[in-house]
Amino acid sequence: MSDLAERFSQAQARIKPVTGLGNDVMLDLYALYKQATSGDVSGDRPGMLDVKGRAKYDAWARRKGLSKDAAMEQYIALVDKHAR
Repeated sequence: MSDLAERFSQAQARIKPVTGLGNDVMLDLYALYKQATSGDVSGDRPGMLDVKGRAKYDAWARRKGLSKDAAMEQYIALVDKHAR
């Protein structure tokens, strides 16, 4: 496992027990995680009645074109900021 992948894995473990993060932070974490692990968003955008699914899709779609390594770095930085 590369150093970046190891730090990414550690960041995931550090953020799991953290509570009280706002919706914006949670969406950013979700989107960066998905971009780092799955690449660009795929599939259809959820319908307007699926508010949560649509927000998650939109957050991920905003990261389109971001490399997996860059997404991992941004995820780690965001965890460092919020998991103290």
